[in-house]
Amino acid sequence: MKTRIEMSAAAADMAPFNRDMLAMDVVDTLRRQPELVAGDTAETIARLRALYRGAGIDAPDEAILDGIAAAGDDRFGYTAPKGGLPGLWLARLYVVRRSWLPATLTILAVLIIGLGSYFLLYRPYEDAQVRQAQIEITQTMPATMDGLYETIHEETKVQQAENDALAIRDRGKAAAQKGDRPAAQAAIDDLTTMRDTLRAEYQLKIVDRPGTKWGFWTFPQSNAEATNYYLVVQAVDGDGNTLTLPVRSEDTGKVERVVIWGERVPEEVYNAAEADKSDDGTIQHDLIAIKQFGYLDPIYMVQTLGGQVTRW
Repeated sequence: MKTRIEMSAAAADMAPFNRDMLAMDVVDTLRRQPELVAGDTAETIARLRALYRGAGIDAPDEAILDGIAAAGDDRFGYTAPKGGLPGLWLARLYVVRRSWLPATLTILAVLIIGLGSYFLLYRPYEDAQVRQAQIEITQTMPATMDGLYETIHEETKVQQAENDALAIRDRGKAAAQKGDRPAAQAAIDDLTTMRDTLRAEYQLKIVDRPGTKWGFWTFPQSNAEATNYYLVVQAVDGDGNTLTLPVRSEDTGKVERVVIWGERVPEEVYNAAEADKSDDGTIQHDLIAIKQFGYLDPIYMVQTLGGQVTRW
């Protein structure tokens, strides 16, 4: 393997050293062979001069001296940069940018789109929904209750309907003030049902058609020794249309909207309808009650016991 001086000699055959190049070579030689450095600078120069002459290089003392001085202050030495942030770390990231930059840009794009959609679209929409709900429960719903109450007040012909409507309205507005939307909506539903009930006009008739019972009887769960008798009825308006009405079943306590239901009557009323049906197969006296505008309840033509059922 060639020594540093031999390599320098080979290079010298190709191109002569200038002073700076020779000085740099002296620095490198001293780094590799520190034993050439003597206590006396003149002695060190002499050793280096002899070393270069042995390699066929005529090294001027000035160039050798420059090299010794440069070696002393590490002028041509390389000091690796120390690790740390941010300079070195950022530089290394920049060097390997092809490995992380595309994925990072994709992630940033997704974040920007996501945050933009959230702050520019979703948040404004959500805020608008909250404001709309606030306006509805503080303004729209109370105004609806007031309007329904005024309609009932103007159209009812019974004081009880107005009293009930006033109580429902006040209850609903109190719920709206507390922010209880379900309770406020329930009050609106109750007032709407009362208004529609007041406006309804119909005749309550016994159902008398093939495939449908005209009446039935059952044993009540509360008293197995008793018998409840029911006539199956329907509400028919002035045009002959069958209406769907809310009916509270005494069996379940639930209100259902039905077309036909069972109206509980005394045994003698049930027997009279049965005799009418047996006479010629048709119930001639099928009118049970008349419901007029402005009233909550029908006016019954026969005695009833105030109970209804929706299933049998």
